[in-house]
Amino acid sequence: MKKLILLSSLSVFLLNCNKKPEAPVAETSQPDTAAATEKSVDTLTAKSFCYMGVTGKDTVFISIDDNLGTITGKMATKNSEKDSNKGELSGFKSGDTLKLTYNFASEGKSGNKNDIYFLQTKDGLSEGIGERDPETGTKYTNESKIKYAGGRMLKPADCNLVTKALQ
Repeated sequence: MKKLILLSSLSVFLLNCNKKPEAPVAETSQPDTAAATEKSVDTLTAKSFCYMGVTGKDTVFISIDDNLGTITGKMATKNSEKDSNKGELSGFKSGDTLKLTYNFASEGKSGNKNDIYFLQTKDGLSEGIGERDPETGTKYTNESKIKYAGGRMLKPADCNLVTKALQ
């Protein structure tokens, strides 16, 4: 009986040793057609916007870049009866309000600074009107009392046209 068990174990062992290992079958994966048809939406790069507003014979040009709520850009005001000005915008977006500082040159003098707020809507930008600090005249005294009705209204504009005006 012992010989029979030993002989059968040995034969099973030898049969298993003679088997060739099976080559692994490479899986062929089908491309995900849903992923291929989706458009990638870039939410991390800066978004550029251009605006223009005309009041009488005066024109305002604005070009801004919104990089995740940090705003940079340029602004120029071309006035018909007084000195024009041109400068840089910087600030941030709070909700639908752009809270910006305008560093500009006017009347031959550079280094002027003024806070300027805009309400951003699908129709464009509406400039905020509010009481200014009597000492400096550059900052709003109370942000909660800024009114956007009655301020300059700037409409979306062709960025090529705005860029030429800002040079």
